[in-house]
Amino acid sequence: MPELPEVETMCRGIRSIVGRKIVSVAKPRCRYRPIHIHPSLPTIRKRLANQRVTQISRLGKRVLIHAGSQALILQPKMTGMVTLGQAPDPDHIRLRVDLAGSSSQQVLFWDRRGLGTVELLRESEIHERIVAGRLGPDALSISYADFAARLSATKRAIKVALLDQKLVAGIGNLYASEMLHVARIHPATVAAKISAPKKRRLFECMQDILLTAIEYEGSTLADGTYRNALNDPGSYQNQHLVYDRAKLDCPSCAQGKIVRIVQAQRSTFYCPRCQLSR
Repeated sequence: MPELPEVETMCRGIRSIVGRKIVSVAKPRCRYRPIHIHPSLPTIRKRLANQRVTQISRLGKRVLIHAGSQALILQPKMTGMVTLGQAPDPDHIRLRVDLAGSSSQQVLFWDRRGLGTVELLRESEIHERIVAGRLGPDALSISYADFAARLSATKRAIKVALLDQKLVAGIGNLYASEMLHVARIHPATVAAKISAPKKRRLFECMQDILLTAIEYEGSTLADGTYRNALNDPGSYQNQHLVYDRAKLDCPSCAQGKIVRIVQAQRSTFYCPRCQLSR
């Protein structure tokens, strides 16, 4: 589930390790589905040993730990998270990065379902391996002109288009439903047919919702999977207007009921009274 706000919260939560030296990288014993790690763990351990962490950054829905001329790239995907020395349980810790210092510190990559990935790339490889042809501009840095042009170029339903990381990076199922609701756009509307004023409104809603969700440290849903770097829940779930609220009264108009439909095999939530336009 982690989307841009949750991954950004993870990055901010571990930023205190900048300047610390990496002592070792380990893969704790885990009896569950193994995650994808590339290159091999011994190679990662050798290349990162004694390297100093220089920066923590986010690339779409990925956490990057920069050390020397390399970056350890952690992709949480559906059920992963990056924490500082604490995790929801010890059974699903997939990777541990030990750091030197007066107070020992560990970065843990925890993943309940084992869908996440770990990759170590040289800085010069990141664009070609991850960005080029695979990742569009970040949802928080894209210009309105670029955003509008990208929507105008696709005939897909707007909700489906927003989930395409090649179109814009960072948006997932939860926040796409929320921003379309606030922008009062029906999720099945063809992206290219959205008027310029509504594109502008959607752009503003997108940035406002993502920034506000970051302030609330993301959304922790009923399964409790996502938590911040200190193993505490986020609180933006208390601000959700439509996501996972099927059959409940719409809090925006107080007249409609939230409806759930399926688009591209993902659940979409919207209010048919607030979001009339197609």
